[in-house]
Amino acid sequence: MLRRILWSIIVNSLALWVTSLIVRGLQFTGTGAIIVTALILGVINAIIKPILNFISLPLTILTLGIFIFVVNAICLEIVAALSPGFSIASFWSAIIGAIVLSIFTTIFNWLLFPKEVRR
Repeated sequence: MLRRILWSIIVNSLALWVTSLIVRGLQFTGTGAIIVTALILGVINAIIKPILNFISLPLTILTLGIFIFVVNAICLEIVAALSPGFSIASFWSAIIGAIVLSIFTTIFNWLLFPKEVRR
């Protein structure tokens, strides 16, 4: 269990770093900030994101799932507000960052845990 959490932090850190290289509006002050942001992102995804997903379920159904990226962007904005070394230039940067982050998190999880992702 602890090993899985550690790998999750590593995957999130790597995905955040790659996302910040691709999306201009996402900036980190250093490597430590990426790790702290990954930890905060994990907590936000575990606690706040399910609540936001439940509240936004009608909009998510109405938009055929596209609204989930807005929820992810809101979570990313919350993380930026809580993380001292992470900033987002605009909400559009957060939306694009959420999409890119989702893609890279999925890819890295697939590469590291292929059996778990395919189930």
